[in-house]
Amino acid sequence: MLDIITYGDFKPLGKQKKKHQIILTNTSRNVEDYLCGLKHRFDGSYPKIPNYIVTKEGKILKLLSNVEHSNYFTNSNINRNSIIVSLENLGWLQKEPLNDRYVNWIGDIYKGNVFERKWREYFFWHPYTTTQIEKTGELCKEILKDMSIPKQSVEHNTKIIGIEKYDGVVVRSNFNEKHTDVNPSFNFDLLLKTIYDE
Repeated sequence: MLDIITYGDFKPLGKQKKKHQIILTNTSRNVEDYLCGLKHRFDGSYPKIPNYIVTKEGKILKLLSNVEHSNYFTNSNINRNSIIVSLENLGWLQKEPLNDRYVNWIGDIYKGNVFERKWREYFFWHPYTTTQIEKTGELCKEILKDMSIPKQSVEHNTKIIGIEKYDGVVVRSNFNEKHTDVNPSFNFDLLLKTIYDE
């Protein structure tokens, strides 16, 4: 049985029993700041609440149940039909030329190893951890079974026309070329191996 921690007292926008997608996204900041923002932005009424967060260490936080949804996307059909799993990740990074460090879009400092690949106008990426991807795969496997969603996943992070109709695990960057999550460092082979592992 997967160790899932129920976190917070977030109010859903609505509920829908039948869903057909899990969408993987990024927090785009460290998990402590992200959770603080979810609790306090818009006077505690921030509309973009994921169902789950998977931290770098592989801890799984549950913010909404599988049948609940928030206003995470601008498209209400996508919101109703999906379960959002957000991975702790800073996303794209920019190298500071005078320092031996990188910063993300809000100035969070990162001094670790980066993943280098030009994609969607960016070059440096905060890598996901192996444990994080494995736990994400285990979580997806459990959700797919619980919600009777076909056990399948896309195998890349590029845009796919009609992705909102796909049954299984997708990523936010499959919906639109402006999104950069999940980033190029994501190991789809490991995710799929974990999902399909019996």
